[in-house]
Amino acid sequence: MHLATFLSIVAIHIAAAMSPGPSFVVCLRVAARDGFRTAAALALGFGAGAALWASAAMAGLALLFELVPALYTALKLVGAAFLIWIAIAMWRHAKEPLETPEDGTAPMSFARAFRFGFLTFATNPKTAVFFGAVFVGLVPPETPLAWRAAIVAAIFLNETLWYLLVARLFSTQRARAGYVRMKSAVDRGFAGLLTLFGLKIALG
Repeated sequence: MHLATFLSIVAIHIAAAMSPGPSFVVCLRVAARDGFRTAAALALGFGAGAALWASAAMAGLALLFELVPALYTALKLVGAAFLIWIAIAMWRHAKEPLETPEDGTAPMSFARAFRFGFLTFATNPKTAVFFGAVFVGLVPPETPLAWRAAIVAAIFLNETLWYLLVARLFSTQRARAGYVRMKSAVDRGFAGLLTLFGLKIALG
């Protein structure tokens, strides 16, 4: 593999990571609600989920999905159900005031936020299909293990750093104040978006 090919994979993934999706919606809300530290753990979970699917795609999971469509369908339905479950919880609690440390309520723990981020990303099997499509043309079967490891590491860093930036932007005092003012409308808007993303995964 040449460096130019590696950089092409990195560039394609950066563009994909920055496109709005369920991870973006979840990160924005967690950052505004729980602050940067919690959202940073979420970002690490997203990175781990992306690395998982990238590794699985290089191991041939995308091809397995083609050979066993029922497996892909089952994973899509699980992912869609997970997003819709988040959306329902968000809608139900939309009118509740934002709880803060000053109220004696601790934010989501680092471990729980990481797990939540990982599950949000890992329950979307379309990511494996995306990586599989990219890798088919750019990562030949004879690619050395070192290059494969470098690709997975780059994907982890891309995903994590992008969502760390999102977390930083939306955990500022100004963003938090805006979220507090419009919490009910924002939460219901996010719930609607997550439902649409869930349906898109299930039906796509």
